[in-house]
Amino acid sequence: MRARTTVISAIACTAALLVPASSAFAGTGPSPSPDKQRQSRSTAPSAAGNPLSARAQAAGVCADARQIGTTAYIDKGGQHVASVKQFYSSDCNRNYSYVWVWQAYRDKVKDYDVSTAVYSYSDDLRHGERSWVNTNVAEFWSDPAATASHCTAGVGTLRAPGEPLPGQAASSKVC
Repeated sequence: MRARTTVISAIACTAALLVPASSAFAGTGPSPSPDKQRQSRSTAPSAAGNPLSARAQAAGVCADARQIGTTAYIDKGGQHVASVKQFYSSDCNRNYSYVWVWQAYRDKVKDYDVSTAVYSYSDDLRHGERSWVNTNVAEFWSDPAATASHCTAGVGTLRAPGEPLPGQAASSKVC
């Protein structure tokens, strides 16, 4: 009898340790409202391009903008120093060009000139073009370009002090 009581006590103690008093499982409880989910998206600038960043919002980039085409690179001395991308917003029906200057370049060259625009193969013009002189930030967005019905590419330039011509690149052509 004593052995049976010990075994039953041991089983009860083990069960108490293995079965928690309450449990929470993924998917239980109220789900956050869509507004709260949107608020939790990052607003930090990034090399990938974040349409929610402060600089993107100041340029009028729509929040749903996403990259289209492939990334191009501006090279200096055989090294990538900046990325050039094109973005498209289906909500706003607009294209944007994006340039990100890499940290290693920003560490070496304190003030540089940057430009970015959406190039249209359809009318041979640069749309939404913006430029900056003597800057040292990383993130640059063009103005919105009404070129959704055109074949386009994101284009960007980067020029350091003392260089007569800028380095340049164009993302892939998207139609």
